[in-house]
Amino acid sequence: MKEVMIKWFLLRKPLSLALRGSLSWVTYLKKVYDWFEERLEIQAIADDITSKYVPPHVNIFSCLGGITLTCFLVQVATGFAMTFYYRPTVTEAFSSVQYIMTEVNFGWLIRSVHRWSASMMVDDLARLSCVSVGALLAVLTASFGVTGSSLPRDQFGYWAVKIVTGVPEAIPRIVIGSPLVELLRGSASVGQSTLTRFSSLHTFVLPLLTAVFMFMHFSMIRKQGISGPL
Repeated sequence: MKEVMIKWFLLRKPLSLALRGSLSWVTYLKKVYDWFEERLEIQAIADDITSKYVPPHVNIFSCLGGITLTCFLVQVATGFAMTFYYRPTVTEAFSSVQYIMTEVNFGWLIRSVHRWSASMMVDDLARLSCVSVGALLAVLTASFGVTGSSLPRDQFGYWAVKIVTGVPEAIPRIVIGSPLVELLRGSASVGQSTLTRFSSLHTFVLPLLTAVFMFMHFSMIRKQGISGPL
């Protein structure tokens, strides 16, 4: 009987220690939750989200904004990953993209997902451009496409940038045409200054502006609600 009790105690001790460890984690997580709840009122936010009225006519086509947001977040994550290997110089841009596609582990997948999500984002925002903020988001998305296409520094990217940045030349020179072209390119021709500017726009300025306008767009939808069917 004594040996049975000893065995039972030895088997029970690890179990009790595991339970104590689990309870300590639960207590710790509860304290963390209480800390955020006290300052941010998380429960009130969750209740507001779950209790929001959704009109019966809402279908998958009313969720395009959420799809666009998801694509944008994928763009941010995959684009950030590629910045570790991409080199924004005229001599190394193309080779660095090739290195990402052929040498970096899963680099081909990350860049492909980045391009695919960009295409989906353009398709979805085309349906959101009926409102002012949606129209601005559409412009920002098109700007993503132009600046992003220039980063590999291949023939397609070079001529796309040259044509797009050359459009203001149609404006009379005495107004703003030629100075605007030089402002976009950084010089009279497409070169290192252009690549540096477009890289900064693509990786810093445009993502920040897009995040701000997306926040405004979704805030207005939460405030005003979803409009009725046409």
